[in-house]
Amino acid sequence: MDFDDLLVLTYRLFTEHEEVRKDYAQRFQYVLVDEYQDTNHVQQLIVTQLTKEHRHICVVGDDAQSIYGFRGADIDNILDFQQQFPETRLFKLEQNYRSTQNIVNAANSLISHNQRQIKKDVFSQNDEGEKLILKPVYSDKEEALVVCNDIKRLKKTEDGEYSDFAILYRTNSQSRSFEEELRRQSIPYRIYGGLSFYQRKEIKDIIAYFRLAMNTDDEEAFKRIVNYPARGIGDTTLGKITMAAQNNGVSCWDILSQPTRFQLDVNKGTWTKLLNFRDLVNGFVAQLDKLDAYELGMKIIKESGIQADLYGASDADSFLDKKTCRSLWAD
Repeated sequence: MDFDDLLVLTYRLFTEHEEVRKDYAQRFQYVLVDEYQDTNHVQQLIVTQLTKEHRHICVVGDDAQSIYGFRGADIDNILDFQQQFPETRLFKLEQNYRSTQNIVNAANSLISHNQRQIKKDVFSQNDEGEKLILKPVYSDKEEALVVCNDIKRLKKTEDGEYSDFAILYRTNSQSRSFEEELRRQSIPYRIYGGLSFYQRKEIKDIIAYFRLAMNTDDEEAFKRIVNYPARGIGDTTLGKITMAAQNNGVSCWDILSQPTRFQLDVNKGTWTKLLNFRDLVNGFVAQLDKLDAYELGMKIIKESGIQADLYGASDADSFLDKKTCRSLWAD
């Protein structure tokens, strides 16, 4: 069962088997739900089922922080909570301990435009702080360009270091556009609390195919992808290839390229898998001078089986765009 199944089937269990619902409602006499603004409809129904008799429930949340509607979160759950539970007592925690007054005021001015909301008067007793600068941009690429240009400008005008700057973003997926622009402008950077786009496994795997196509003697690239996606070439076989290469003073690729010269102790089925891998990579090698980085990247993703392994579908075109492929190629 996936996450949706766990929710829907729990709701059905409580709906269709009243004795089970009552047993759990009796077991959980007090129910606390955190981040209530992010709950979906079926989660709210389950909460109602568990609290039908005792109505001992406490929820914590902020309607102004409801940003997961695209994942099914229903903001009405928190906005209508007092109607569903008329005996509710409301406690507003309105002091912000983190931000400067200017940041809090800016947030309040935006929130005030929400058509439906639980009214709050958020305040800060911290310093007033610097004024906010708003720079409208039309895409993530332009956003990264503006930020990187500002970093270079401030570093120069205020005699700073690159280590003086930090870029804050909400989700890890946002790092990609910033990384690309930072690399393009030769600005050094480090990722904290997450993986760099170029350190993700699937990107390293694609880069390894690129590396092996450009240099078939690249041992690390060979070992990384010889059995990825899985093609039945295990560690034992890889160990035999590595040992044969070391004993003969050649690369692992040479062992595959001259099977009659190097007597590798593997069965016929394994040899077939190895030769299929060799032919696959040779196909990429043959296209080096004919395709650009984007076209070769798409060919690698589809023909190697990476697309099927990651998606099981035909959406590889959304996996890498042309700019990313050019960056991978440059690396």
